[in-house]
Amino acid sequence: MKKPEPALVSRSALRFSALGAEPRLQILRLLLAAHPEGMVAGEVQEELGIPASTLSHHLEKLKQVGLVKVRREGTFLWYAAETDGTHCGKS
Repeated sequence: MKKPEPALVSRSALRFSALGAEPRLQILRLLLAAHPEGMVAGEVQEELGIPASTLSHHLEKLKQVGLVKVRREGTFLWYAAETDGTHCGKS
């Protein structure tokens, strides 16, 4: 078996660590169910019952590790699962 690149191992560890928090895992599961369109932040908040500031923190962490992407449409922020980031071999 080929030894994985250190950067890949490090990136994967960060992603698994981010998913170690139950709210982040719930958020990612919800966004995967809404793939590829994603959801407006308010919809995620309503669905999971997470306070806005807490949700923002969790979404930012998921974005930092490449599991979630965000796009702005007018005044709305749409969040979607970054499915390229869920594969261990991708960056």
